[in-house]
Amino acid sequence: MTKQVQQLDRVIIRFAGDSGDGMQLTGDRFTAGTAEFGNDLSTLPNFPAEIRAPAGTLPGVSSFQLHFADHDILTPGDAPNVLVAMNPAALKANLGDLPRGADIIANTDEFTKRNLQKVGYAANPLEDDSLSEWRVHAVPLTSLTVKALEGFDLSKKDAERSKNMFALGLLSWLYHRPIENTIKFLEQKFAKKPEVAKANIAAFQAGWNYGETTESFSVSYEVKPAQLAPGVYRNISGNQALAYGLIAAAVQSKLPLFLGSYPITPASDILHELSKHKRFGIRTFQAEDEIAGVGAALGAAFGGALGVTTTSGPGVALKAETIGLAVTTELPLIVVDVQRAGPSTGMPTKTEQTDLLMAMFGRNGESPVPIVAPMSPSDCFDAAVEAARIAVKYRTPVMLLSDGYLANGSEPWRLPEVSELPDISQEFTTEPNGADGEFLPFKRDTETLARPWAIPGTPGLEHRIGGIEKADGTGNISYDPNNHDLMVRTRAAKIAGIDVPDLEVDDPDGDAKVLVLGWGSTYGPIAAAARRIRRSGGKVAQAHLRHLNPLPANTGEVLKRYDKVLLPEINLGQLALLLRARYLVDIISYNRVRGLPFKAEELAGVIQDVIDSD
Repeated sequence: MTKQVQQLDRVIIRFAGDSGDGMQLTGDRFTAGTAEFGNDLSTLPNFPAEIRAPAGTLPGVSSFQLHFADHDILTPGDAPNVLVAMNPAALKANLGDLPRGADIIANTDEFTKRNLQKVGYAANPLEDDSLSEWRVHAVPLTSLTVKALEGFDLSKKDAERSKNMFALGLLSWLYHRPIENTIKFLEQKFAKKPEVAKANIAAFQAGWNYGETTESFSVSYEVKPAQLAPGVYRNISGNQALAYGLIAAAVQSKLPLFLGSYPITPASDILHELSKHKRFGIRTFQAEDEIAGVGAALGAAFGGALGVTTTSGPGVALKAETIGLAVTTELPLIVVDVQRAGPSTGMPTKTEQTDLLMAMFGRNGESPVPIVAPMSPSDCFDAAVEAARIAVKYRTPVMLLSDGYLANGSEPWRLPEVSELPDISQEFTTEPNGADGEFLPFKRDTETLARPWAIPGTPGLEHRIGGIEKADGTGNISYDPNNHDLMVRTRAAKIAGIDVPDLEVDDPDGDAKVLVLGWGSTYGPIAAAARRIRRSGGKVAQAHLRHLNPLPANTGEVLKRYDKVLLPEINLGQLALLLRARYLVDIISYNRVRGLPFKAEELAGVIQDVIDSD
């Protein structure tokens, strides 16, 4: 039977199943094939916080959404065109996001009476016409997998575990994804269990063959490669990009990198990745707690290393005292906060932008720190290099605010040429700098206000260090009121004087009256929404802040240039609060705190409402 091949410009697929069904692995492998094929892509993994929630329940549903296209895209997509539902819970949890006419591929073997009852289905939705508005493909994925693996020395339960590979094979056929690298991946992943490797490969190939031979799918789809700028690309997640950025920063600063970290979702992958790269002089230390992790990193900075600590919101709260110590000792330290939903433990695997005010003010005393926020998974690389530049040049701790959406999401990344990376090296002080031949540890650079960085043990450069206030210049302990006022103002002036680029505005015609401002991971949804408004004939300007402290020098001028400024945030208006106070501009806040990124369609509607409200 000759099957029709239909051309599409983009597709959004969501794999969903129980947390033990391997949906993240399935999504990762489909993404890898899509990146290999050359499509532009963006992903949104979404999984429960529990290590293993009760099987077949709504809280236990894990999903992976992938948006791929033959053109430049900015988000994982608002609504999936295809839902692969491995059980009734997956169907019920995700059906509300599915537009009418979308495809549902449902694993009929799991739609048992017991599983239906677990999620409140009185009847089987695959049989009662309740899904008539969607195109349903009922496929017995589990039993087909078991049958395909009959010749292997596996129990029925072990064979059933490969059903995600059957689904991956089917979807790979349906969308013409390359399969060679997936087979190689399975061979490597299960190299110590060759029978398991062969079984997973057989299940994968069986899924491909099922798509080719079954009458359930008479059409397959093709999405041509995207026209990307020339270069070498790879698919990369935010945490991977951030780790690579830290490695690049260590090389470009000519400093050994030391990571002191305590595992915490969703930042742990940075520790895992950096631990693989000892050949670059990377040293990783898994501490017994958050305080020990940042303390070790600050000690490494004192000793002449690029000190880094990684965490999420609850960990930042614990590290606050040591970050304040880094402020007063004026040592370079990078504090990576991969934000997650709070307060307290909150929703550990869900995303938010709710740590901005903590990053700004979450320490005792006047203790300002620079704040840098990446805007996309691949931008985490550049943000890490920038954080290191500021930390080393100005001798200060720097907060790098990523979030769960960026950390776990992925997109194509063009590998930069080494020559494109900035030289951020700084010289250690090796000679006394006082007029009388003494060493003054707090004598400052006239341009940056940074103090000298002297490695412990350097002859003649012995100096006092600690948390008690220092005397200007000498660094001796001082309780003098005027000296304290001077030191507080000097540290603040150092941060305020950090050189950051001006805020760039995307205003194609130059006559928009509404500016949409964002920071961090809201870039993709905001930019996609602005595209929609412009395609429909509307006029809107867009600007995005990477540096949140200090703000770009032209920020006030940009804000006052427009009649209205809309600021979407995944919090209750934290940046809006800061901008209103500083620039006296009536910011229009749009805030949602659902643990999910904004949807482009949602923001387009909000922007249009603001435009129409004149």
